[in-house]
Amino acid sequence: MDGAGRRALALLLPLWCCLLAAAPRRCAGQTDLKSPQDIQVYVVNTNFTLRWNYTGNDTNVTFSAEYQWFGDLKTSETEWKELPGCQNVTDTECDFSSAITEYYDTHLVRVRAERKEDKSPWSSVFEMIPYFIAQIGPPEIHLQSVNGVIKIQVSSPEANQVRKMWISQLSFKYNLVIWENSSDAEVRSQSIFPTDTISDLAPETTYCLKVQATLPLYSQEGLFSPIRCVKTTRKVNDLFCPANLKVFALNMKFHLHWNNPYKQHVNYTVQYLIGYLKKLHDDYSEKWLNVPRCENITNTKCNFTSIITTTSGFYYLRVQAMSQYNKSCLSNEVIIDPLRINEIGPPAVKVDVSDVLLHVRISPPGGSENEIMTEHYYLSYQIMYRKNSSDNEEKMKVKEIKQTIATISDLTPSTQYCVKVKAFSETYNKSSPFSNEECIKTPEDKRLPLIILATFVTALIAVLVVAVLFIFFLYQAYNKIKYVFFPSCKPPLNIEGFGGQLFGSPYLPTAEEPIESCYVIESIIEEVNQIDFKDYKHSKQSSRDSGNYSNDDDTSGSKGSEGMLEKEII
Repeated sequence: MDGAGRRALALLLPLWCCLLAAAPRRCAGQTDLKSPQDIQVYVVNTNFTLRWNYTGNDTNVTFSAEYQWFGDLKTSETEWKELPGCQNVTDTECDFSSAITEYYDTHLVRVRAERKEDKSPWSSVFEMIPYFIAQIGPPEIHLQSVNGVIKIQVSSPEANQVRKMWISQLSFKYNLVIWENSSDAEVRSQSIFPTDTISDLAPETTYCLKVQATLPLYSQEGLFSPIRCVKTTRKVNDLFCPANLKVFALNMKFHLHWNNPYKQHVNYTVQYLIGYLKKLHDDYSEKWLNVPRCENITNTKCNFTSIITTTSGFYYLRVQAMSQYNKSCLSNEVIIDPLRINEIGPPAVKVDVSDVLLHVRISPPGGSENEIMTEHYYLSYQIMYRKNSSDNEEKMKVKEIKQTIATISDLTPSTQYCVKVKAFSETYNKSSPFSNEECIKTPEDKRLPLIILATFVTALIAVLVVAVLFIFFLYQAYNKIKYVFFPSCKPPLNIEGFGGQLFGSPYLPTAEEPIESCYVIESIIEEVNQIDFKDYKHSKQSSRDSGNYSNDDDTSGSKGSEGMLEKEII
């Protein structure tokens, strides 16, 4: 380099250094790229789509994503891995369906922006368990318009996929939305099977429809299929085709009746299909079976009880008519839910009586051998009973039981009672008519004569006791009155004849009796006096010895009486 060049370089070097000093410096790891925002994952069946927003104005920006999978609970740390299908994409979404194979495990996802060597910070982490955010995809439908109806065949949402989010394809239910292709069309919704027929349509009219798959058990509703439109044809009416099919069922005995609008000779064959076959996505048209003893019949009724082998499912019936010209026609189908369409008949009742207890024995509807009625309906019984009297105001009494034997008490003896019973099922909200009324008379009360006899004996004893007490008290009162007002005047035998008048009643005064003057011979008087006095003294001595008059008062009284006697005699 010559001198001029060196001088020029020396002049530019300070200027270059000034420019470098003025330029902003970027530290290691710093970038102008912004992080993606609003990270979302959309799952339809097993299709996974990652979407985000980017607010930067940078050009030539790409995006890459990473994910973590926590499939093994024993390992707490998991490395971030590149997310297949989401590396160096230029759009704000990517499909990473191939990366996710475990739909019940936790996954983490994050995204960042990239431009050559520059990389933005990672976005916030999106956490998901695929099964819980997945949506049911739209089903595929195939339509065919024939004879005034539309035949539809629905494919399950994952019919053409190897990996399936929804394990049980038979759990899907399908909702159909159909309307006329006009401005003021009325929308109609109904449930359909994978293979079904849409009827009640106007002829030569264009209808549009869409179908949605649902999982009622998990309260999940899927996406609707694309709208399809089809035009109906005019229906050809066959006059001999069976019409007005009706099912009559009583106590699990099933009969099918229909009308014959054709007046000429027609043979009928009743066919049935087990209900679960309609839930399959296969063609069941060749799986209809003939009902035994209802093949090539001419009458318009059929007993199909023999085909009801289970009560937990559905059955479908139809009637095929064959005219004399070998022309065939199929009726509309009727659905049979055995336990719901069946009616409960009245039970049989037997009554018996003992004393004042009424015993009711109930035979279940259809007889005791009909186990279906008792095992599946969980029958209860309502017993109504009343007195069979002319009083119209006599109220019916009600008793509900779950057994087939009942006892009714608190009945009146010698009274006729009438009983009737009906069966009912709370599970199916069904009840039977009442049975025939059975009447029986209660016996007389055997205790009544004993009660009457006991009452009579008790009353008789009470009367006798009262009478004895009354007589006793009356006798006592009589003695008192007699003693007070009517004392006895007869002196004791030992003093009888000696001044009896002195022993009168001390309470009643006695009138003085006239004294009669007597003349007595002295010698006789003395003799008598001595004899009588000796006898008197001997009597007193005997009385004293016997203890009857042993007190002093009696002695003194006797002495006084003796003196008085002596004086009186003298």
